[in-house]
Amino acid sequence: MYLIDTNVFIDAKNRYYPFDIVPGFWEWLKSAHLSAKLYTVEAVYDELVGTADELCEWIKKMPRSFTLPAREISAPSLTRLSTWANTSPQYTRAAVFEFLGAADYFLVAHAHTVNATVVTHERAGTGSRNRIKIPDACDAVGVSWMNPFDMLRTEQATFRL
Repeated sequence: MYLIDTNVFIDAKNRYYPFDIVPGFWEWLKSAHLSAKLYTVEAVYDELVGTADELCEWIKKMPRSFTLPAREISAPSLTRLSTWANTSPQYTRAAVFEFLGAADYFLVAHAHTVNATVVTHERAGTGSRNRIKIPDACDAVGVSWMNPFDMLRTEQATFRL
């Protein structure tokens, strides 16, 4: 099962798979969800509906089951992730505070709870003291992650004319 990060949706819309050029990508996301392979989390949904654009309208039309509610995240997953962030000396207090208040924290904790793979454009080890990156948080708590292109290849997705 995959959990999709906000940046995957935004970059797909703006760069790789615009709605008017590659509608098959968006259809594939829905199909993968209906096959119980792909979801996002409530915090990501909240970020996307705040944009008031085509992406906002698309995600609002997805089945409610596409968005996993925060109440389903286990307390041990939240605790493990927040403990790691708070005890990691490489990050500033501001970076930890920002991470714990952002969708990234809930995305990684939810993936930890349900043993899912996080899909993101972020890369491990590319952060600074001022920002916790999703892959680094995933690695710290044993959550798998990949970029969206690897997910599409793994799932053998194709978009043809």
